[in-house]
Order: sequence, then structure tokens, then C-alpha cells
Amino acid sequence: MTARVSFRQTLRGWLASRRVHLVLWVLAVVSAAVLGYILIEGYTLAEAVYMVAITLSTVGYGEVRPLSPAGRWLTVGVIVVGVGTGAYVFTALVDYIVSGQLQARFQERQRMKTLEKMRNHVVVCGFGRVGQQVVEELQTTGVPVVVIDHDPEALARCERLEVLAVAGDATDDEILLQAGIARAKGLVTVLESDADNLFVVVSARALNPRLQVVTRATTETAARKLRRAGADRVVEEYAMAGHRLVSHLLRPHVIDFLDAALRTEDLALWLEEIRVSAASPLVGKTLAEANIRALTGANVLAVARHQDERIVDWSPHLRLQEGDILIALGRREQLAALVVLASGEEPAG
Repeated sequence: MTARVSFRQTLRGWLASRRVHLVLWVLAVVSAAVLGYILIEGYTLAEAVYMVAITLSTVGYGEVRPLSPAGRWLTVGVIVVGVGTGAYVFTALVDYIVSGQLQARFQERQRMKTLEKMRNHVVVCGFGRVGQQVVEELQTTGVPVVVIDHDPEALARCERLEVLAVAGDATDDEILLQAGIARAKGLVTVLESDADNLFVVVSARALNPRLQVVTRATTETAARKLRRAGADRVVEEYAMAGHRLVSHLLRPHVIDFLDAALRTEDLALWLEEIRVSAASPLVGKTLAEANIRALTGANVLAVARHQDERIVDWSPHLRLQEGDILIALGRREQLAALVVLASGEEPAG
């Protein structure tokens, strides 16, 4: 976990910056020159400021009134120091631009503006191998993503892949808020530690109770704790890997079809889940009475009941309710027609 920076450390770093030194030096030169003209020439404050301004800028408007020998030497000193200061300011400005700091500052400001506008996105905590795969899958489906990671290499990969990222510790509430967790629709946390994933789930659930939270776990015990903490779905890595290996051995063509249906853009058939709204004419009808395939062409493979979020049935006698989730198979246009039917909206055109 990254350490928090104290106010004193922040202030010390701020004072050590080159820009602050430059500003302090310019203020010191101007103040010393103004004070010198007041003490040596008896100028008023306004006259002294005016004299310093025309001297440093070398515009040559002439003195306020004739200078004494000491005043002339002061003016020479102000001109010499002023020219040196100007050269230093110019050099610092060129260095600031050439070194990319100005561009980096602009990019950071643009990134913050983009983050503030994000809505209904998915926050992915951890950009390791699994996290990167998650982001690529989400981008394939057109879902906006924000990554949280503190590893410079991971952040560099995000920049190369043009993935919006927040640098920091995902267990920190402030970092989650920077990533727009309060406006997000989903969270995937795939940090290396089960404990860190647990912290993220608890924090995210408190910041956004409506969030859909998915995480991974290395043990069954950790998976139970993550579910109690508020995770909607927990992927147990080793159990999932074992199940998939056996499925590839016994049902390889089924697995290949499911992978293609979930990942391949060019496949004719798609698997999708569609929620039934209160306004839908499907509410109150059985699957047989709804006649969904005849109306849309899509096939309903199963129904998940929203209350307990598990597969309820696929019997033709199952009566549909508001909030039911239809697991459907079909072409894109067929699934689009089913979305309209399940929402109760009038078909377009």
C-alpha cells in the first residue's frame, strides 16, 4: 500500500520546486530595487515602483527626476540583475516547455476532465495480466473503462493502449472517487491479494450501493468473505480453471461455441442477457404464452430471477415476472427485437 504524503512533506516539495525559487528571486530583486530608490533617492512608493518597472523592462522613458551618483549606481545594478533574471526566466520557460512538463500538465488536465464526465463505466482495479484481459474484453463490447493501478509499468501500458487510468492505491477511497466510482455501473477488482480485493469491495460498496461488483479469489474461504463484503460475483480462480479444463476435455465443441459467442464480433449468433421491465407485455405470461421466438426470432435458453439472481428455470410453463433476466441466443437484430419487447417500448420506425 502506498504511503500517504503529509502536508509538511507536500509543502517542503512545493518550496523546493524551481518555479517557486524563480518567483521568490524576482520578488526579491523588485523589492530590493524599490526599497533602494526610496532610501537613496527619497522617491515615493509609486515613483520607486515606476522607476523599477521602466529600468527592468529597459523601455527608456527616463527617470522620475535626476538621479544622484548613488542612484545611478543602483540603476546600473538593477539593469544588470534584471537582464540576468530575464535570461534565467527565459531559460526556465524554454526548459519547462521542451522537457514536456507543459504538455504533461495539459494532458493531466484533459484526463481529469474526461474522468469527471465518465458515466456508467466500469472501474478495473489492477492492470496485470488478468486486469488487462478484462479491459480488452470490455473495450471490445464498447463499455467505457477506467483502470486503477499504482505500478508505473502498468500505467505506461495503459497509456500505450489509450486506456484511461488513475495512478494510486485502489483500496484508498479518494482514488476510487477519482476514478468515478460513484457514477460507475460496475467494478472489477483483480488485485494480487485477496485482502486488497476485500478492502476494495467494502469501500466501493459503501461509495456506490448500486454498483455491480465482480472480483476474484484464490480460496473458497476468501470467496465467502468477499460475497459477505458485498461482491455480486466472485470468480474462484483454481476452481474455475479446473472446471474449464474438464469441459475442454469432455465438451470441447460446446466450449469453443460459447467462447466464440461471447468474444467473436463476426459470429452470426450471440448470447445476451435481457431484463424484463414492468411495462413489458411479457410480464405475467409463461414462456409458451409469450411466444418469444415467433415474435423476435431469438431463443430464450433460461430465466434468472432477479430476487435471488440464479437460474430459475427454462420450462415453457415458467411465468415471467418484472425484473426477470432472459438468457437469450440469436442474431443481433433478433436480440435487439427482444430488448424492445422486454422493455415494453414501441419498435422504432
